[in-house]
Amino acid sequence: MFKRINKLLAGFAVSAALLVCGSSASIAAAGTESADVAAAEAKAREYFTNVELIDQNGQRLRFYDDVLKDNIVVISFIFTNCQGACPLMTRNLTMIRDMLPSKVRDEIHFLSISLDPVRDTPSAMKDFAQTHDADQERWLWLTGQPNNVNSVTKKLGTYTDELEAHTTMLIAANVRESHWTKIAPNVPPKGVVERLRMLVEDNAAP
Repeated sequence: MFKRINKLLAGFAVSAALLVCGSSASIAAAGTESADVAAAEAKAREYFTNVELIDQNGQRLRFYDDVLKDNIVVISFIFTNCQGACPLMTRNLTMIRDMLPSKVRDEIHFLSISLDPVRDTPSAMKDFAQTHDADQERWLWLTGQPNNVNSVTKKLGTYTDELEAHTTMLIAANVRESHWTKIAPNVPPKGVVERLRMLVEDNAAP
C-alpha cells in the first residue's frame, strides 16, 4: 500500500518538475524576446533620433516614441512658401489617401515634415494643410526648432540647403516590421496605394 502511494507521489513530483521546467523555459524565451524587442527599439530610437517636434496644432511630439514607433507611415517633405512641387505633391497625397480602402487607410499615418523650420511655424503648417484639404485625422504636419527638424531630415536623407531643389520622393515604412521603402514621384497613385497596402499586410504576416 505504502509502496503504491510512494510511487504515485514520485510520479506527481516528476510531473510537477516537468511543468516547472516548461514554465521556466517559456518565461525565459519570453524574456529573451522582450529584451530583443527593447534592444531593437533602442537602436531605432538612437538612429532616427527622438528629438522634439511640433505638429500643426502645437502639440509637442518625440519623433521616434510619439511619431514613428510601431506605426505605418508615409512621409513627405515640404515648405509652406513652396509654389510648385509641394502643393502638387500634397494634392496627390490627399487623392491617394482617399483611394485607400478604409481598413488600410485607418492603419496609416501621413507625415509632412518641414524643410524650412525657421519660417514654417505650426500655424503656417496648419494653414498650408487646410488650404490643400490635408489637415486630416492621422496626418501630422511637423516643424519645430530648426536643429531638431534638420536632425530628422538628415537622418532620413532629405535635408537640403536649396529648398527649391528639395526631394519629392516619399518615404514609407512599417516601422514595427523595420520595412522601409522609397516611392519615386513618377509612381502613379494606384502604384502608391498598392505599396501602402503591402506595408499594412506586413502586420498580418505570421
